[in-house]
Amino acid sequence: MCGLCGEIRFDDNPIDLGALSAMSAAIIPRGPDGDGLWQQGRVALAHRRLSIIDLSNHAAQPMVDSALGLSIAFNGCIYNYKELRAELEGKGYRFFSHGDTEVVLKAFHAWGDACVDRFHGMFAFAIAERDSGRLTLVRDRLGIKPLYYAEVPGGLRFASTLPAVLAGGGVSTEIDPVALHHYMHFHAVVPASHTILSGVRKLAPATIRTIEPDGRQRDRCYWDISFVPRPEERDLSFEDWQELTLSALRTAVARRLVADVDVGVLLSGGLDSSLIVALLAEQGQRGINTFSVGFETVGSEVGDEFQYSDIIADTFATRHHKIRVDSASRLLPELPNCVRAMAEPMVSHDVIGFYLLSQEVAKHVKVVQSGQGADEVFAGYHWYPPMLGSTDPVGDYAQAFCDRTHEDYRRAVDPRFHGEDASRAFIAAHFARAGADAPVDKALRIDQQIMLVDDPVKRVDNMTMAWGLEARVPFLDHQLVELAARMPDRHKLCDEGKGVLKAIGRRLIPTSVIDRPKGYFPVPALKYLRGDVLATVRDLLHSPRARERGLFQPAYIDTLLAAPDDHLTPLRGSKLWQVALLEMWLQEQGV
Repeated sequence: MCGLCGEIRFDDNPIDLGALSAMSAAIIPRGPDGDGLWQQGRVALAHRRLSIIDLSNHAAQPMVDSALGLSIAFNGCIYNYKELRAELEGKGYRFFSHGDTEVVLKAFHAWGDACVDRFHGMFAFAIAERDSGRLTLVRDRLGIKPLYYAEVPGGLRFASTLPAVLAGGGVSTEIDPVALHHYMHFHAVVPASHTILSGVRKLAPATIRTIEPDGRQRDRCYWDISFVPRPEERDLSFEDWQELTLSALRTAVARRLVADVDVGVLLSGGLDSSLIVALLAEQGQRGINTFSVGFETVGSEVGDEFQYSDIIADTFATRHHKIRVDSASRLLPELPNCVRAMAEPMVSHDVIGFYLLSQEVAKHVKVVQSGQGADEVFAGYHWYPPMLGSTDPVGDYAQAFCDRTHEDYRRAVDPRFHGEDASRAFIAAHFARAGADAPVDKALRIDQQIMLVDDPVKRVDNMTMAWGLEARVPFLDHQLVELAARMPDRHKLCDEGKGVLKAIGRRLIPTSVIDRPKGYFPVPALKYLRGDVLATVRDLLHSPRARERGLFQPAYIDTLLAAPDDHLTPLRGSKLWQVALLEMWLQEQGV
């Protein structure tokens, strides 16, 4: 929930309140229910509120506790805040609100930045200390909530989105060559701290940044994933792992019901979201609002999975909402709005699907649970099985996942961006880290810590928050992720992937939803470019601004435009859409 921004000065110049107001205005959609601005000395915070827990003004932000000398701007939700509040009350703390924001504030006072180890949830927050002048920025373990920042002369600015940082002005908008390589090679995933713009950076997940008033900064990573089983887990059977997983998943789903408003479900019709519905029903939830979106078929590419979402809706008697999107009437007109809502350019063609789905869902509920993360945590993708016993993990992973070789990249981009093979070097360095010895585990770890953060998780956060809708992801409960990491590969990879989840599913949901070809969130019109969509892409790439920018070699663009369907990535994405989306995003951000 919510959006935040702020600035800290390291010199004697005043905070630019005009810039801060512009940044705050850029995140209004993330928090349409209230706003606030606080300044003291060299630090200022601003906040846009989406009211989910404690709907009263007592929970308004930025929240200031004068007795403790602390002020906070917070985005997210701490699901165990009631338990932490009781513990803090036992230590003598008194509360003036009933939400989780004040719990974070007092937990920080009680335990320092080690308080994050106690939090179950998704969060990004900034805490300013009155007496020391110190500012602390924090991001949750799996990067579910975003936090961007930019060095400016004499200070630092930060915000929930990259466009909000840009709105403050004074930031370089030159293309970051390393980020461009990642975007074109690593399926548009740009790992922290890079973004596509050299002047803006993002805080890495599971990171605490402490900023002193003189400008000194230090980062601490407070969480990591270990793929080494505990001694007591080494002899567990497949059935034992099922029970442990089911128990952890039940807890994860129950935690994400914490709200003072109704909680719905984004129901794709696949195993993951169907399991969430089943577990909510098991826990006594009735009349759950569920939502699905579908597009028209293009050629043989079916644009919806309604036949499967209908099965789950009927089985559990949900209030099911099916949203049908016609590309001609809605997709193309809304595409620029969708792109403007992206904190960074996201090439997955289903982003527009989440955007349009969220627009409709926000008319009914403020909070939804979503199935993102299950494939990366429980090994549901096709590139995991070939990693078993791999003698070249880096090469095998790159061949299955990455969009281009370095040679292809050099043919695509202007020579000024050629440089080194940054993406392959990044993958190799990540695979070489300790804590994941098996090739499959190396692939799972990079997907959980890098790809997941800057593809599906960011996509869901950006598109739901564009409409003031909070998405919660139980498969990314950190305790569930830790458990799955310790599980033997054979239990995750059996039954063509996600073996343990499928076994659990057969106990809870109709098997017809499980025993079918793996589905994705299909938007065929952005995969197989035709008609008006193709014409829009052609005009965009031939526009004066695109030619002046000169990111791509003209011969490469002409090749893609001549036969779009012939140039798909290993993950079956359109290479033409990939280059067009980047140019569109830059233009929509005014770059």
